[in-house]
Amino acid sequence: MKKLPSLSFWQIWNLSFGFLGVQFGFALQNANASRILTSLGADPHSLSFFWLVAPIMGLMVQPVVGAASDKTWNRLGRRSPYILFGALVSMIAMFFMPNAPLVIKVGGAGALAFGVVMLALMDGSFNVTFQPFRALVADMTPEEQRNLGYSVQSFLINVGAVIGSALPFILTAAGVANDAEAGKVAPSVIWSFYIGGSLLLISVLVTVFKTKEYPPEEFEEYKNITKADKAQKESFWKLLTNMPKTMKQLAIVQLFSWFPLFLLWVYSTTAISQHYFGVPIDFNAETETDSAIRSAFNEAGNWVGICFAVYSLVAALFSIAMPKLIKLTSRKTVYAGSLLLGGIGYISTYFFNDQYMLLISMVGIGIAWAGILAMPYTILSGSIPPKRMGIYMGLFNLTVVVPQILSGIIGGPILRSFFGGEGIYILILAGVIMILGAFMVSFVTAEEKNNE
Repeated sequence: MKKLPSLSFWQIWNLSFGFLGVQFGFALQNANASRILTSLGADPHSLSFFWLVAPIMGLMVQPVVGAASDKTWNRLGRRSPYILFGALVSMIAMFFMPNAPLVIKVGGAGALAFGVVMLALMDGSFNVTFQPFRALVADMTPEEQRNLGYSVQSFLINVGAVIGSALPFILTAAGVANDAEAGKVAPSVIWSFYIGGSLLLISVLVTVFKTKEYPPEEFEEYKNITKADKAQKESFWKLLTNMPKTMKQLAIVQLFSWFPLFLLWVYSTTAISQHYFGVPIDFNAETETDSAIRSAFNEAGNWVGICFAVYSLVAALFSIAMPKLIKLTSRKTVYAGSLLLGGIGYISTYFFNDQYMLLISMVGIGIAWAGILAMPYTILSGSIPPKRMGIYMGLFNLTVVVPQILSGIIGGPILRSFFGGEGIYILILAGVIMILGAFMVSFVTAEEKNNE
């Protein structure tokens, strides 16, 4: 088998650079979608049901895109056409979502429904880009550069997330209005989405035009794919039942990782506005007439962005350290340790009353986020047959979206029935679950060779 050539650092950088913009958009969505939907009239205690459209789109899109990209080849390459198409649709959805009240002038339920549709379209198109980017690193890097490849990708993801999460706060500081009329979205958020959508497309174009994917014959030679391999047809269910053992074990850890992450994204605005800014539990942004409470909610929304920016910055820095830590210990040790610190970070949010102290909690969550973004794929990539890299990466992303769907279904009822609408308790629950995920890493069978 012909060996894949080693890539220079800048080649690895370019093949992942598009993720900078994709995560910029994804971070804006995570930090502001609940704020936007609440501003459009959604019940804060039912936000998880509205958010369900996002993982459901991932459930439908990722395996299809993964299988299709394995069989695609044109002048742009194998994975690049999907990355570019997803970026274009994402940008359009980002422009429209915060402008729902202007597009659907009747307001009320119509604007909220339009906002939810744009959230679905936005997240679905993000998913079109995510899976090919994951597969692209595995396609292009030899095994000894795999840790570096996913660490660079994780670094760029988190740099994008830092800027995207903090952007509404930055624009507010620069003089852009952060308040809006009832039923409308603050200009600081609208302009953040304009900037985010534009940067997303520009960064993806860098990857598409700076990365030259290997043509089919050369790729098959590097990956030792024979004519018999190509002729072999396997159904979705056969692939699912015959997935590698490591992939099944990682799926359990993913459940205990992504379930709490979804709770964080959905309920951070609720939890932080209540626990740190004094917003009442029964707050309704569409009908609230007290300007002080409305202002506190919007201030909390900006602070959620700062918190997300801090945990993304920590994740970016930790991504740089991960290859060295893996070399000193093991992939499993780094993975388990990051989840443990993340769980502690979640739980600590309850014990602070000062919004600035909340940033300490974000350190642990950021370390966990870096581990979740890189370590499962680093561990998994060595156990997947190269000829099935795209479809198995797509199937593995089901372990990202299924926990989110489960979290979305039961998160709201848990908040109302067990926690009396107090969002901070949801974050404590998320921390306990993530600590259980750290324990489950010990059951994963992983090859620990070539850790450099």
